Amino acid sequence: MTTENKPSISPLIRAKERVRKLKSFYKHLTAYILVSAMLLILSGRVTFILLSKEALGNPEFLEWINWNLFGTPIIWGIVVLIHAASVFMNSPFKKWEERQIQKFIKKDKEETERYR
Repeated sequence: MTTENKPSISPLIRAKERVRKLKSFYKHLTAYILVSAMLLILSGRVTFILLSKEALGNPEFLEWINWNLFGTPIIWGIVVLIHAASVFMNSPFKKWEERQIQKFIKKDKEETERYR
């Protein structure tokens, strides 16, 4: 492969990486929505089942269950927001990363030219 073809591959690689990150985010968001909806729908039934059996009707245990049923979507939602920010917002590190890549490409080219 010649060096003339390499610059045209770079945008393709970046585009594929961007699509991979988007797919990953949308899968994460879908899982979050489905699990959170299921937890919220079943929250009343779980508490009712535990209360009706009376063996597990301990108030402390029920508080723990409520925290898990409502806390999980809240904490996971924060993680989904962070994931969204990493996918959709420009990071200052991307510019630094791009400069480093260009620096190493330039250095590699200079070394290649030196040994020709």
